[in-house]
Amino acid sequence: MSRLSRGAMPQGAARPAYDRTGKAVGILHFGLGAFTRAHQAWYTDRAMELDGGDWMIVGVSMRSSDVAEQLNPQDGLYMLAERSGEGTSLRLIGSIAHVLLAGADRAAIIDHLAAPTTHIVSFTVTEKGYCRSADGRLDQALAERGFYPLLAEGLDRRRQAGLSGLTLMSCDNLADNGHQLRALLRQYLATRDAGLLAWFETHCTTPCTMVDRIVPATTAQDRAWLEGITGLRDEGAVVTEPFSQWVIEDAFAGPRPAWERVGAQIVGDVTPYETAKLRMLNGAHSALAYLGLERGHTFVHEAVADPALRALIERMMLAEAAPTIEAGAGQDLPAYAQALLARFANRALDHRLIQIAMDGSQKIPQRWLATLAIHQRAGRDCPAILTALGAWLRHVRGDVRPVEDPRAADLAAAWARHGEEGVVEAILGKGGLVPSEWRPDVTYAELPMAQGQSARAK
Repeated sequence: MSRLSRGAMPQGAARPAYDRTGKAVGILHFGLGAFTRAHQAWYTDRAMELDGGDWMIVGVSMRSSDVAEQLNPQDGLYMLAERSGEGTSLRLIGSIAHVLLAGADRAAIIDHLAAPTTHIVSFTVTEKGYCRSADGRLDQALAERGFYPLLAEGLDRRRQAGLSGLTLMSCDNLADNGHQLRALLRQYLATRDAGLLAWFETHCTTPCTMVDRIVPATTAQDRAWLEGITGLRDEGAVVTEPFSQWVIEDAFAGPRPAWERVGAQIVGDVTPYETAKLRMLNGAHSALAYLGLERGHTFVHEAVADPALRALIERMMLAEAAPTIEAGAGQDLPAYAQALLARFANRALDHRLIQIAMDGSQKIPQRWLATLAIHQRAGRDCPAILTALGAWLRHVRGDVRPVEDPRAADLAAAWARHGEEGVVEAILGKGGLVPSEWRPDVTYAELPMAQGQSARAK
């Protein structure tokens, strides 16, 4: 079977109606995983179709060559499959030019950063890719192995050449992601070059964003299914839901694609959308992951169909998360919660709970602990979040399944050292492994259990 490429087009898929070969690269993106291919690249593909512009994307993989091996032999092309109970739609995405590797292609990456045609640098490097220490500041040693040295050298080349600044746009699930990126980059540049720091402050922007689309990891079965439909092998394919949302702060350093023409929201303040997504969608996802895995479920749609878990998730979103969110104009949080439950129940998507469970120490501060802190100050309890927190603690104990988390060894050591009596304080208390404004007022033994759950899980 032939492989998808510029010379081999798939059957049954909508194709971009623009000439890819005549367009320049306008965006450099760090972390070109499945989510970006189903989200930013999809928006950019359709924006170029409707409004034109030189907005081809070059991806940068920091460590693994997997995405380069998937996309480069296919001329950057891949298929996006939207699945729901109503069927599947396919689109060939043409907005990616090629993928570079941070180690092998350093010079080419810096050339793109310094190119006059480049206006936007974007990031989906996950929470841990920002190289933050336990107190939220930049870990300088980790930063030297991340995107910071590449970005600094590229910005310096632009400064020396008299070029315009860049829009640096985080698309990761971090609260205040643009402001966090700016603060961390300031810290990095301050130790490197005061002149470059001043230039960055004057010429570059870091808009906050909120991104939302459920994108399970593509499986071998997904690729085989697409091959049967289209007649071509596509190693870079992504499978997603029909829903997508992208909210971007209107703070650009220069030109940008016409993303608003294809559904993106360009707004003055992203905060209400971002907070609702982190505390309601992401918070519920993490709870389903840890509690669902304990109850023997594999996928999100199985976990949310579990009556005990569905009731707990409804309480978490409506009674615990929603009251802490100052909704924006026209933002209906109860309706948002019901829409999320419907999306979670989409049986056409096999979204693995173990995928969501990864890197919990980096995720739960903004997904759960911020909500706990707000309610604690008001003297209110959050039994749903505390139930989920207990499941996370059992997960990171590491005695059931391998733990994918940058602090896995430290978390397991805290369990071994402190046991049930002291583990909550050791991990989540003042000076603990996971920073939080919430001050633990329960021991592990006092955390509630999910309905119908065996006490042996403790």
